[in-house]
Amino acid sequence: MASTKDITRRTAIVAGFGAAGALIYEVNDLTLDPRFGHVFRGVEDWTRLNQRALLAPGQFAREFAPADISPVFKANGTLNPGGDDYNRHVAENFANWRLRIDGMVAYPMSLSVAELKRLPARTQITRHDCVEGWSAIGMWTGVPLRLLLKAAGMAVGAKYAVFHCADNLEGEPAKGGEQSPGQYYESIGLADEFHPQTLIAWSLNGKPLDVAHGAPLRLRVERQLGYKHAKYVNRIEITDSFAKIAGGQGGYWEDRGYEWYAGI
Repeated sequence: MASTKDITRRTAIVAGFGAAGALIYEVNDLTLDPRFGHVFRGVEDWTRLNQRALLAPGQFAREFAPADISPVFKANGTLNPGGDDYNRHVAENFANWRLRIDGMVAYPMSLSVAELKRLPARTQITRHDCVEGWSAIGMWTGVPLRLLLKAAGMAVGAKYAVFHCADNLEGEPAKGGEQSPGQYYESIGLADEFHPQTLIAWSLNGKPLDVAHGAPLRLRVERQLGYKHAKYVNRIEITDSFAKIAGGQGGYWEDRGYEWYAGI
């Protein structure tokens, strides 16, 4: 397993990747109707291609001033994963929580929250846009994902980072609707994996993440809609395909009809 010293050394020459921006599109009930699947897949591809064409590589999502921070940052989706395992981590203040990075990597890693906090960090004030139509501006601090992936040594041919989470949606309306049960997960592609604003965040507005906002670790992928910002992250799996992961569409909501590329 790699140490934090190894990670810092290996990532000293990290270069920025990624494209940016996006065109806004809405996810709605039609997405769930299989008769319309090919239409929305076409829109998704069109959005992704136009994002790449219109914006230069490395383009950032807009960042705001401290005065712009929303007085209330709404917590959405799962508000508490519950269960004996997660509750024990809460009681221990997440001292024993581990983030595993494995799959198509040369150096699998398992890092504690304390170790992650000792790595180079980035703070950014950005707007979170939810598919439900609301937005909020918050200040996030965390380790750039690209630093971790560079240290792990992604294999040639690896394409996706899949984020496995502690929350299981059990079909309860309070957890996002009466959908079928499933462990929450998300995934992103290379352009967003290596973008400087993509973080494994541990802090919101200068304080450690609380449970409702994804403690102890959540993804921030600032150029995509809110459902891509996975909370309670405990594993990052590097792969060349998510076809055999859960429903095979790259995310919990994507398995239920939402677009995989949720650019904003």
